[in-house]
Amino acid sequence: MVTALRIVDDEGSNATAAPGKRVFLETFGCQMNILDSELVRDQLLTLGYRFVKEAEDADVVLYNTCAVRAQSEQKVLSRLGVMQRRKVEQPDLIVGMLGCMAERTGGDLAKKLKHLDIVVGPSELDRLPTLLQQIETERLQLRVDRPKARAHQQVALSGHTNRRSSTLDAAMDRLEALDNGRLVDEDAKHTQAYVRITRGCNKFCSFCVVPFTRGPEVHRDPDAIVAEVQKLVDGGAIEITLLGQTINHYVHGSTNFAQLLKRVHDEVPSMQRLRFLTSYPRDFTDETLDVMASSARMCRFLHIPAQSGSDRMLKLMNRGYTTESYLQLIERARSRMPDVAIVGDMIVGYPTETEEEFEASLALLRAVRYKTAYVFKYSPRPNTVAHRRDADDVPDEVKRRRNNEMLRVQQEIALQHHEAMVGQRVQVLVEGAAKLDPKEHEAPRDDDGAVLHSLGKKVRPARVDGLVRLTARTRGDHIVAFDGTADLVGTLAEVVIVRATPLSLQGTLAS
Repeated sequence: MVTALRIVDDEGSNATAAPGKRVFLETFGCQMNILDSELVRDQLLTLGYRFVKEAEDADVVLYNTCAVRAQSEQKVLSRLGVMQRRKVEQPDLIVGMLGCMAERTGGDLAKKLKHLDIVVGPSELDRLPTLLQQIETERLQLRVDRPKARAHQQVALSGHTNRRSSTLDAAMDRLEALDNGRLVDEDAKHTQAYVRITRGCNKFCSFCVVPFTRGPEVHRDPDAIVAEVQKLVDGGAIEITLLGQTINHYVHGSTNFAQLLKRVHDEVPSMQRLRFLTSYPRDFTDETLDVMASSARMCRFLHIPAQSGSDRMLKLMNRGYTTESYLQLIERARSRMPDVAIVGDMIVGYPTETEEEFEASLALLRAVRYKTAYVFKYSPRPNTVAHRRDADDVPDEVKRRRNNEMLRVQQEIALQHHEAMVGQRVQVLVEGAAKLDPKEHEAPRDDDGAVLHSLGKKVRPARVDGLVRLTARTRGDHIVAFDGTADLVGTLAEVVIVRATPLSLQGTLAS
């Protein structure tokens, strides 16, 4: 699901060696993009930049982009169009595009969009401060020599045409410094934190651009990972999420993913919750499942996309497993952890998908009984195998119908899953005051899986007798709303589930 996250900090930084520019940074896409934006923010804060809440108040506007779906790219192009008009009135504004869309289209866009000052791929984010400084330096010189001239665009893209180990090692050294340079503000009460353990992907699913935008898999040193987790927990993090595009394929020297997971869990005993994203069905080992089942602070949660319930579709997608092996993995997970919450991704309308194959995907949904399933209509992505090889021959109206039908089936499954939790006492991590009317959680979703907001307007959090409506998450990533005091935010609490909807739960504080 495509989301947008704005990273802001009105207080800014006390650093004095910096230009003091105001920065607006908006993030599109997955958790890995969110982490990238946090690392970029930390980089710039140490240099004295300060972050603002609105693009209109900024001297530097940055968009960290996603290339997985066309819809996300269209949103970015729309934002860039607005910035083009704004630069007519504010020519000193710096506009930058970061991330996967930048890597995929940045070279061409830089030529077309003259108001775009900076284009940086995800493997080059460590160079952003230098590129910003180069623009500022050149602009100062031009004011003296050529007042009407524009500074050169700054473009840093990897191309990812070279997958040799020596080249990867050099790139990893630079990016490791970016991860290690993150800030930990003990006063900010950041209770949830992401830690990257791998970059890139080697799987080359035929529909996916990630191997081309994020490059080949590179795995971080386990000692550095454990040290970063300890640093974040010492700074107040309650829950750590390890990130990787295909995280269970982590290997560094003699350390595999299961061993890393156990190290992080056992060597940081003050960490209260540990989870990871995103798993790849092929080669998910029983050793990893055993570590999850035996580790008391591991979240009972698996995000493990299937994409289709048809073996023919899976082969066309180059997924490397069958529906039978996928279901066997789910059974092995549940035999060890009966309470594990499983989340999946499904694609409908992949080229040549028949009605029978769509029905097979529905059957998989019913067999797995996902807590949540993210459903996407297939959209061809340039330069992927599917784009070159397969005609996009499923009509859009058919994709839309299949999408809506799958969402309906999943809502039924999710409601049953949630109803079974009514009456249970569960531990939740309180994330903050609810920003949406509770009806939001009952709203239908559109063809792209986004909530239709006509039933859930934004409201001020209700306050009754000093209580506010709070939103929290269980260890299985279930969303729970309940009334409590504001000082519960950022803590673990016990609640009793009293009501279920397809998308969330409602509870009361346990006595």
